[in-house]
Amino acid sequence: MQAFTLSRKEMSALLLSLTDKSEQKPLHILQEAWAKFHQEEVRKGRSLTAFLSTDVPPILQKIIKGNSINGLSLADIAALGKLIEYSTLSATAMQNWVKRDFKEYLGSPRLGRKYSVNQAALLFIIDDLKASLDFESIRQLFRILFLQPERDDDDLVEPAELYYGYAELFEDIKRSPALQAQGAAERSASNEYSWKTDSTLRGAMEKMMDRLTHLTRSQKDAVRNMLMIAAISVQTCYFQALARQYCNAALFLDF
Repeated sequence: MQAFTLSRKEMSALLLSLTDKSEQKPLHILQEAWAKFHQEEVRKGRSLTAFLSTDVPPILQKIIKGNSINGLSLADIAALGKLIEYSTLSATAMQNWVKRDFKEYLGSPRLGRKYSVNQAALLFIIDDLKASLDFESIRQLFRILFLQPERDDDDLVEPAELYYGYAELFEDIKRSPALQAQGAAERSASNEYSWKTDSTLRGAMEKMMDRLTHLTRSQKDAVRNMLMIAAISVQTCYFQALARQYCNAALFLDF
């Protein structure tokens, strides 16, 4: 069975589609994500055979059937996490974060015995950031963005929106060789690098910043910094996954 894989942008869009903050339909997001990896089968009219060979976890089956998703269990979030490219998220790690390492920010399940979309996004964000930061550094960044952990109404940006923001930034950079080359040239031309002088990255980030009109200038800078940190951490996840693949290949092909 072939795994159902989602980019972070697709996963973040899926999470937002489960709320009233997005006009996108969950099924449409999943259909586009699946078709991306099966263009030849779709073109040749073999979509049914291709889909039947795809491993679809129970949480996606609920979404495909159009069932109402009123919160997510940790098992649901772990299942979704396994679909994210370059991710190593595990249920055991999430339990530790919920009960100990990030208890003040994650708290108890918000929807009965289930977690909210923002709580799920926060778990995915932690998984991305830990690729390049220690837990104390992550908690310090959360204090800047989410202020008082016991309140949600004072957050500079909701976790689900933050997740979508840096996922979109990462995809923009990854998708455009010209963007990567221009950004690298600008960074190499100056001894002191800052995203404020990097026109390519700044332009990509402004997509999200345009939606945060309620923030002050310093608050917007804090969000921009977080977007950069998270996008770079995702790049770290990518290189770590690539290294693991080459290591596995070297060990397996040693005969």
